[in-house]
Amino acid sequence: MQTKKFGNNGPQVSVIGQGTWYLDRGDRKTAVAALKRGIDAGMTHIDTAEMYGDAELVIADAIAGRRDELFLVSKVLPSNASRRGTITACERSLKRLKTDRLDCYLLHWRGTYPLAETVAAFDELIAAGKIRSWGVSNFDADDLDELRDVAGEGKIACNQVLYHLRERAIEHAVIPWCEQHGVAVVAYSPFGHNDFPAPSSKGGTVLQSIAEAHQATPRQVALSFLTRLPSVLTIPKASNAEHAAENAAAGTLKLSDIEISALDKALPRGPKPRSLPML
Repeated sequence: MQTKKFGNNGPQVSVIGQGTWYLDRGDRKTAVAALKRGIDAGMTHIDTAEMYGDAELVIADAIAGRRDELFLVSKVLPSNASRRGTITACERSLKRLKTDRLDCYLLHWRGTYPLAETVAAFDELIAAGKIRSWGVSNFDADDLDELRDVAGEGKIACNQVLYHLRERAIEHAVIPWCEQHGVAVVAYSPFGHNDFPAPSSKGGTVLQSIAEAHQATPRQVALSFLTRLPSVLTIPKASNAEHAAENAAAGTLKLSDIEISALDKALPRGPKPRSLPML
């Protein structure tokens, strides 16, 4: 499994991690088995959020006895992101995950509380040893500018954003901003939300051709393409252990410049949108 540095001051983290949105909707034993298989295969970056229902409880079962192997991330809802509310939400997540610390804690998206309040809470949580770093999710470049002005240069560990083959908006401004300032980009929903290129489509045909050349799958090729840039990691969700193993195998797949160009042509990033897409 390839690894990348997580932000300016972070550790090396698996380039392919594990997302857990909707993880609590299916069979619990299957979900736990998928997470464990992923960890065994090197996907030690696990992402969750208080918004994700009982996902934190499922993760607690999967990581029991293995906490020190992991890079564990959760998120606070904007409605809870006051100074006191952020601390309370973090403590609640720690209890549900059955751990004493998070490796990174994120503001899930921008809300009405001043960023200064949330940042103050993050700093307090770091001082208490309850989180090791903090970041944000769904922040556009202008939001990141404002946050940097509040927190100072070098404090933002990551920005978690929507990024898949049919939604490449972050390539216009967000990825360049993050690379300039040493912020990790974590791509969520890397297969799209029921939006993966159909096999018969132009993009699907190119994916299949490249996959066959590498004895890989189209989804593995997609993950490799998304993480081709030095700042980008991704967190696909797996519904079962077999899918987890498939995702993990993308962590060793390297595409050639020609293959990257072919995908770029077949699935172009498109014009810069007025606002940052999010799910």
